[in-house]
Amino acid sequence: MKGAELISPELVNDFKILSCFNTDNHEQGIKIHSECAPELIDAAKRLFDKGLITRDDGGYLTDIGAKTAEDLEALLIKLR
Repeated sequence: MKGAELISPELVNDFKILSCFNTDNHEQGIKIHSECAPELIDAAKRLFDKGLITRDDGGYLTDIGAKTAEDLEALLIKLR
C-alpha cells in the first residue's frame, strides 16, 4: 500500500498530541506533564521542533500548527 510505511508509531503519537488542542479556541493551550507517557513527551518535542507548537511541553499552536490541527481534525471526522 502506497504511503503505509509513512504512518509510524511516532507519527501516530504526534497526531495524538495535536488532537488534544482545541481548534475552536487557539488561546487554549495544553501542558504535557513529566508523568505523561514518554512517547507522548517525545511527540510534543517533535512538534515543537517542527514549529507546530510554542513549547516543547505543549504550550499553544503556532499558525502552521493551528492549520495542521484543523486539517487533522477534518481528516479524523471524515474517517469516523
